[in-house]
Amino acid sequence: MSLAFDEYGRPFIVIKDAESKKRVKGLEAQKANILAARTVARILRSSLGPKGMDKMLQSPDGDLTISNDGATILEQMEVENQIGKLLVELSRSQDHEIGDGTTGVVVLAGSLLEQAEVLLDRGMHPIRVAEGFEMAAKVAHETLDSISEKFDFSAENLEPLINTCMTTLSSKIVNRCKRDMAEYCVKAVMAVADLERKDVNLDLIKVEGKVGGSIEDTSLVYGIVVDKDMSHPQMPKVIEDAKIAILTCPFEPPKPKTKHKVDIDTVEKYEKLHETEQKYFADMIKQCKDSGANLIICQWGFDDEANHLLYKNELPAIRWVGGVEIELIAMATGGRIVPRFVELSEDKLGKAGKVKEVSFGTTKDNMIVIEDCANSKAVTILVRGGNRMILEETKRSLHDALCVARNLVKDNSIVYGGGSAEIACSLAVEAASDKVKGVEQYAMRAFAEALDAIPLALAENSGLAPIESLTAVKAQQVQEGNQRLGIDCKDEGTNDMKKQNVFETLIGKKQQMMLATQVVKMILKIDDVITPSGYA
Repeated sequence: MSLAFDEYGRPFIVIKDAESKKRVKGLEAQKANILAARTVARILRSSLGPKGMDKMLQSPDGDLTISNDGATILEQMEVENQIGKLLVELSRSQDHEIGDGTTGVVVLAGSLLEQAEVLLDRGMHPIRVAEGFEMAAKVAHETLDSISEKFDFSAENLEPLINTCMTTLSSKIVNRCKRDMAEYCVKAVMAVADLERKDVNLDLIKVEGKVGGSIEDTSLVYGIVVDKDMSHPQMPKVIEDAKIAILTCPFEPPKPKTKHKVDIDTVEKYEKLHETEQKYFADMIKQCKDSGANLIICQWGFDDEANHLLYKNELPAIRWVGGVEIELIAMATGGRIVPRFVELSEDKLGKAGKVKEVSFGTTKDNMIVIEDCANSKAVTILVRGGNRMILEETKRSLHDALCVARNLVKDNSIVYGGGSAEIACSLAVEAASDKVKGVEQYAMRAFAEALDAIPLALAENSGLAPIESLTAVKAQQVQEGNQRLGIDCKDEGTNDMKKQNVFETLIGKKQQMMLATQVVKMILKIDDVITPSGYA
């Protein structure tokens, strides 16, 4: 790309391979961007709410994923358009920061762009639209603060946290046993939470899945579960007061770094090589025994000879343990990861109250459970399911619930769900727009209308008449001044979300509105798009 000037001295840009590019400018570019974003948002709209539909996605190699989690759907979709990719990033940001609300944030962004398009058609400048949206978002944030309530909970009273996690799990595949799942998630978070600092280290909570059984067989283990077994079938299955050597070095003789060739032409040479190997194995095992270890956890494998020697020396071992699990075991047991045998010493051993091998199912699947870890209270949720797809979706659902519980530990402010918060914010923004003198008031009214898209989608996905349900709840909120009224998605006969125990975290809802507004502002400010032909 280079700069040139015409005969009047006016600059213009010369683009390399201009004939193979397509350039879209002005209102046409903004409308193309809005169309792309709306298309992505419309895909997720039917997945919103407790009765939202699932999407089935097929990868290029034929793997199937069935989910109604917004972040997962967008992650698996192959989105070519760059504006569509912005919404993928938007959902991912919500997932990383909050963990829940990944579908709602995309639906809200799509609705805002839909309303912005109407204003652009009327001749309103995109900058004024974006400024009006920001003013409206500020009013919405203030409204959320005013209608929020503090949720008092303690280590003895976990019911408020469980109710909030149940709201998250209502729209998931595990909704038939959401009470048990919510309890597991809350207990797991409370086990690793530092309530004084209001901090939760989610790295200490591991969600492990094993195909077989049903979802109801899911259990919470106060320790670490590793999908491995003892390296030798005759090694002890239970080790009390375990002192664990965590190794990232293999049980084998060292190999030269260069290409080499060993010629063995006599029996004496072979026997000498065998004795040298035996000495290496014996030295390695002696170093482990001298350190005081009574269990070896190794990242690499070892051959039958090393395995036999470990068994003969009464040193149980677990091999082929993954890097992530090795790090988690080291964190939980207070051990150090040892890269070389010569560095192994007693102060680098991890400590645990009990390590046992458990077997379950008709196929006798084995797993290692490490309990009563010395350094921290690491926990594992062991998920069971009939097939891999159910297992993966359950793990994603539990991740959302864990994030919600963590958010409540950090900030125990909540708002009520069912679209009640969006309706309250919509009414507040509409009232505030009457006090604005500039053209931004039209953008504020459009923002208020866009907020209605969430309760409308909830009603539509629940099989209710969308417009009738929304107008009835809106009128009820105005008449009664009760901001807890939302869409009765579960058909329980009341619109009061407090009675239905439908809660959402305040920081999650605020983050949702902030992210959606920022991305919409970014899209509206793009007025020149240069793309390869065929992708415009």
